[in-house]
Amino acid sequence: MSGPRVNSFFLGNSSGVNFSIILSSVDEATGKLQLANCSGIKRAGDWNLNVTPGMTASKVTISLTRNLQLCLPNATDCCTTPLCVVEMLQVLACRDSVMLAHLLIQAEIYANSSFPGNVSENATIIPNQVFHPLGSCPCDLTAGACDVRCCCDLECTPDLKQLFNESCFNGVFGGDVNPPFDQLCSSQSMEYIPDWFPFLCVQSSLNNTPFLGYFYHGSTSTPRVPPFKIPLQTSPGRLFTGYRQGDPIMTEEDEYFTIPQQSMAGQCVGNAPVAYLQNFDVKCLTNLASYKEGLPHDVRVNSGTGDFIQQNVIYRAITDMGKFITESESLHAAEVLCQNVTFAEDYTFIWKDKKIEQINVTVFLGSLCDGEILAQRFTVKFQSLKSINATVLFGNPGYQVGKPVKAANMNASDTFGSLNIWQPAGRGLCTLATSTPVLFGLDSFSGCILEVGIDEDCSLLRGNVTEKLNSLIQATHVGKRDNSSYSDLNDWVEIIRLDPFNSDTNVSSGNLKGICPDIPANLNIRIIFADVGALQGIPQQEILAVQISYSTVIWQFQCGLICENSTSFLPVTASVQFIKVPAQPPIPMTRFQMNYTEFDCNRNAVCWPQLFYPLTRFYTGEPYSQCLAKGLLLAFLVLLAAIMSNPWFSKLWDSSLV
Repeated sequence: MSGPRVNSFFLGNSSGVNFSIILSSVDEATGKLQLANCSGIKRAGDWNLNVTPGMTASKVTISLTRNLQLCLPNATDCCTTPLCVVEMLQVLACRDSVMLAHLLIQAEIYANSSFPGNVSENATIIPNQVFHPLGSCPCDLTAGACDVRCCCDLECTPDLKQLFNESCFNGVFGGDVNPPFDQLCSSQSMEYIPDWFPFLCVQSSLNNTPFLGYFYHGSTSTPRVPPFKIPLQTSPGRLFTGYRQGDPIMTEEDEYFTIPQQSMAGQCVGNAPVAYLQNFDVKCLTNLASYKEGLPHDVRVNSGTGDFIQQNVIYRAITDMGKFITESESLHAAEVLCQNVTFAEDYTFIWKDKKIEQINVTVFLGSLCDGEILAQRFTVKFQSLKSINATVLFGNPGYQVGKPVKAANMNASDTFGSLNIWQPAGRGLCTLATSTPVLFGLDSFSGCILEVGIDEDCSLLRGNVTEKLNSLIQATHVGKRDNSSYSDLNDWVEIIRLDPFNSDTNVSSGNLKGICPDIPANLNIRIIFADVGALQGIPQQEILAVQISYSTVIWQFQCGLICENSTSFLPVTASVQFIKVPAQPPIPMTRFQMNYTEFDCNRNAVCWPQLFYPLTRFYTGEPYSQCLAKGLLLAFLVLLAAIMSNPWFSKLWDSSLV
């Protein structure tokens, strides 16, 4: 025991058990402890015994009541030596004078190292570390007490130094504040001394040593690392000049306004900031054990000009649980635990220019039971204040990254169409998977798993897979722009479909049972777009063409030792690729540019047309004034060299010397 308090436990029922503590001493003649009996009490000397009873175990606490401070002048209740307490204790547990348990404690407690006395008001003059050592013993950090492993500490007695004599601090921190350095002529610390060392060594006393400033850092500048919490502005008055597209929305506490979103790995991140003018629609899988509440709806949001907006929240109850509960385990009715949780949150931001005018939130609540998997849905939509009572035609003419691609079905009476990809949930089966719109500018890859039996007909399998993939493309045309009008066919581009290859042979019959070639399991969507202009400095992007193709695979039934009456899996995927092309075709190369590549900077290491590039305004490596000064100096040196190399200059030089 090395502290003023120690705990132990008495196992068993402590009813009727008497606990006592006694101070033990060693018999000088025999060297054994004196026998203890059950007649003790719960206090012995400076020690107290406290028992906290329990059902199966009781906590026994032994504490010291005396002062552990080192003695100051004219002090009585204190420790005269650093080793303050050295005693032997016995704790007994007896019932009806019968000893049930016995605990032996050897206490060796040192005095506290804190200084409780009055501190002198005389200021201590600390020498400049650049010119004088700060102290002869830098590891002496505690006043009036011995610092462990600090052998130069004057408070450490020889007995204490024996405990750590072989592990003392070395170097400057251990007290060697003026060690000889390698460049000193009298230093022999180097294993190999070159022949020229006596000519270049330093003759100096140890008072002038490079180790004087070992702990001196001088004037340092704090690196400007951008913090996670971005302050809006430090100027008084209005704290913000407005949001721009992509800026994180801030709250009243200068923190990010967060809503769960999907990361690049496909997992949901609960504290993802909401970006200005960027819509999203995500689904996050959770269960009752891992469910967490999001940001409270009473948080006020910065409008963009220093004002704070309160969210308008409407709560509704979920009627159709099947759209959110993707998997349910069979549990007994008595074991089911249910809780009212949030199923979906729909945010609508009303904006104007660089300011948020209003925030409308619709929260859908429902009951989630233990064993069920919930697909939470979070949607964020930015709606312009000018377009609330207007048609979409007056909105942004071009596409913005992250917005859904507009599709139409011109062959149906209802021209509204959709262009989607898979959004699997639960076990990833196609029967449970939902779809999500294709977002402009974001390459995507998703899929689901289709259960296939060993006796599956290949033709039916091809038709089933093709039907599931075609269900994602409920459109014949795609809008060139985000505000394409359904009544104007010129605002749309027709989807180019490359039908999958269909084999006329039923390869699943005969000996090829369980093998089907040419299964169109991969749907490839390629969208070609280009920048066609700019609106208020924002590039306007337009879709030029859309192509849909299929990639076929060979499906083979996978099984273990027994393949009868079992099913296998077929992955069905859909990928989206956005390809950016120039708005106008590039100017074709001339025959001279094809044949003579000497002046082509893209195909040569030396680019003569860019010889004077540092002197132009396009060079930003240095300030233009410095580049101009260096260029004029270089021109002057070239002109001087040309003049001095002329023959008449040498004649003029010779005539001047005569």
